[in-house]
Amino acid sequence: MKIRLERDVLAEAVAWVARSLPTRPSVPVLAGMLVRADAGGVVMSSFDYETSAQISVNAQVADEGEALISGRLLADISRSLPNKPVDITADDSRMELVCGSARFTLQTLPVAEYPALPTMPESAGRVASVDFAEAVSQVVVAAGRDELLPVFTGVRMELDGETLSLLATDRYRMALKEISWQPDSPQATGAALVPAKVLAETAKSMTAGEAVNVSLAAGGSGDGLIGFSGTGPGGMRETTTRLLDGEFPKVRHLMNIQPALSVRADTAELIAAAKRVALVAERNTSLRMMIGEDSVVLEAATGDQAQASEAISATVENHAGGEPAISAAGFNPGYLLDALTVLDAPFAHFSFTAPGKPCLITGLAEIDGEQLMDYRHVIMLMRLPG
Repeated sequence: MKIRLERDVLAEAVAWVARSLPTRPSVPVLAGMLVRADAGGVVMSSFDYETSAQISVNAQVADEGEALISGRLLADISRSLPNKPVDITADDSRMELVCGSARFTLQTLPVAEYPALPTMPESAGRVASVDFAEAVSQVVVAAGRDELLPVFTGVRMELDGETLSLLATDRYRMALKEISWQPDSPQATGAALVPAKVLAETAKSMTAGEAVNVSLAAGGSGDGLIGFSGTGPGGMRETTTRLLDGEFPKVRHLMNIQPALSVRADTAELIAAAKRVALVAERNTSLRMMIGEDSVVLEAATGDQAQASEAISATVENHAGGEPAISAAGFNPGYLLDALTVLDAPFAHFSFTAPGKPCLITGLAEIDGEQLMDYRHVIMLMRLPG
């Protein structure tokens, strides 16, 4: 194999593929990146039996061929090269990179032992790349991190005609985002439980092109495969990942809370105040929201050592009438900040039912406007002492 690429094209392509490499590969060849050159250009790929990544880039190909090389090392080298064309040659045992006066010689891995990449599933439709990236970022904050409970580490993608829904929960909070997309079939329906980490990295890395193509293979959860493809600075990008096994909990009904009390306030003011007050919050204790007639006060403390409070003007409405159903709410500080940070609306609307019960957070374009129901975030309130 003998090829020439521009330095930036090489660095971008290798970095994108390398992000999917396993940190602790079960066999040494899975740490490798497959570089294949033919008349159409150069294709770089990685695969760990769960997630695959592949990128096609333009290059001058003098001799066709393929080589398997340590992916992370190649990424480090590519990033450090001077801004000049890069010549790469490889045979059965060595790969050589020459860029200006810089020269690297690397030992290759056995290509014959590398597993075949899965075939991209059948296309299901397309979604605007920027909308997709924003939607995924809003939902993955609510996904779990505990690998011992894998069903909670995923994002449930639901296809229903021209609506694409993303839903995630870690049992203590839930996030739902609904966006429009272009299905290949107007009657398209289906669902897939996608690893949240893979989905987040994929959506963020495909915003250069106008759209992301979603492909879904039929099969039960755990046996199915989902694929995403789109264009980036380096060329065409494709990734596939196996769906998570297990049944996602039925939590959609929690998104339809009928409030006994609602609070509306400026999102930026809430975020700034919550960050300041949370500085003194003791581990595993709540950030309290004290609800008044026309304001809320955020409070936190570390025993007698430190206390903090800050008042924010708010619109408070008692929907049930009579004595307010709730006068104080306890939030996990991190959960509250996560929800407000990804809300993407100038004002926030809190729907409360009772102390210790779920709280629904939605966005508002105007303080007295209608709720923006395309994104809904539910937080399970912490019980307050007394």
